[in-house]
Amino acid sequence: MNSTPILPAGVVAGPGRLRRCGWSAEPPIYQAYHDDEWGRPVADDVRLFEKLCLEGFQSGLSWLTILKKRENFRQAFGGFDFHQLAGWNGRDVERLLGDAGIVRHRGKIEATLNNARRALELAVECGSLAAYFWRWEPAASERPPRLDQQALASLSSTPASTALSKDLRKRGWAFVGPTTCYAFMQAMGMVNDHLEGCSARAKIEQARRKFVRP
Repeated sequence: MNSTPILPAGVVAGPGRLRRCGWSAEPPIYQAYHDDEWGRPVADDVRLFEKLCLEGFQSGLSWLTILKKRENFRQAFGGFDFHQLAGWNGRDVERLLGDAGIVRHRGKIEATLNNARRALELAVECGSLAAYFWRWEPAASERPPRLDQQALASLSSTPASTALSKDLRKRGWAFVGPTTCYAFMQAMGMVNDHLEGCSARAKIEQARRKFVRP
């Protein structure tokens, strides 16, 4: 008799019966990101800025490409401290375009420096970036009642991410389209998009319940 459990669609089994969302099956850097970071709520302004910038750099590329280069990005962009980046200029853009450790896309690099200046303005207006971003958390009624592979496939953008994108662009931010904003919302824990049956889903839900919204 075959005792192998039947896994929900999109979920894969790892060592010790650990179940993961299928996208994180390989390589190990993806597994660690899935298990320890993706979907956990974040309130630190610098980390939020980093996440949004890196989602912008991902546009047209795979997230694995960005994840492998993340430490290089952090070194190149001063740890994504937007207070520092807001003072960078065209010379810094040219320097960054020569850095083979990052994605050398002029528009995305210039957008990062522009967005740092916009982030300063937003932090002054709202008290913190976290206070601004968490106000866009969608209500439970706006989420699928059960998140399976089919439901997740339809969530490349949502009304909440579209509204966030529109507001950011009105404020002068760049490379913050609805899809980028939704990927950001997933990464920072504003939504829990671990699939039903994934071992991390319940842990993320518990972290979200305990998280104090700014």
